[in-house]
Amino acid sequence: MTVRHTDYPGEGLAEAELAPTPLAQVQRWVADAEARQAGRGDVPEPTALSVATVDAAGVPNVRTVLMRFLDGRGPGFVTDLGSAKSTEIAATGGIAAALTWPSMYRAVRFRGRAVAIERGEIEAYFVARPWGSRISAWASEQSRPVVDRVALVAAYDHFAARYPDAGSPDDVPVPDGWGGWRIDCDEVELWAGRRDRLHDRLVYVRAGDGGLDDPGAWTVLRRQP
Repeated sequence: MTVRHTDYPGEGLAEAELAPTPLAQVQRWVADAEARQAGRGDVPEPTALSVATVDAAGVPNVRTVLMRFLDGRGPGFVTDLGSAKSTEIAATGGIAAALTWPSMYRAVRFRGRAVAIERGEIEAYFVARPWGSRISAWASEQSRPVVDRVALVAAYDHFAARYPDAGSPDDVPVPDGWGGWRIDCDEVELWAGRRDRLHDRLVYVRAGDGGLDDPGAWTVLRRQP
């Protein structure tokens, strides 16, 4: 295997530049990623979130979803409540996730406990999805085996006929088994790449009760790269 080394000419991140709360800092970086995609086009999914869980046997698992929620309560995503990630969350409650923007030499890591997103928020988000995505939520029994793609498409066609596109946000109901999870964070780490592998790692660590928008709930430390 050829060893390839890429030096990271990133701007880094100094303590003086850090926002007073984890929420403000993450929102700032997400906005930067979205602006970068709109301009250079090299951040195709600014809110792509890698989510790691552990099953009841202690075996880790990771997959990528889209971050659909971000507020003082933590980042959140939607999923089938019978999916592998939901089953593993139910078994242990622990969760970690990361936003990564390689072209910007930046990443954010979240660690904490998973909390179910309330049904009202899920319903409000669901109606904003395109019709086809709402149909897919019915057609896919997420993480379960399927015979082949033909069977998957047949399931989609079945529910598309059952809930035809009427141009209304209410033309497809929310499946009972569809929901989401939010990360109640204990720490939020900001990683900023620099040359010679002397990267910056600044971490908000929980110091008391409060959300990601509460400056009194967090202390900041620097980790070695």
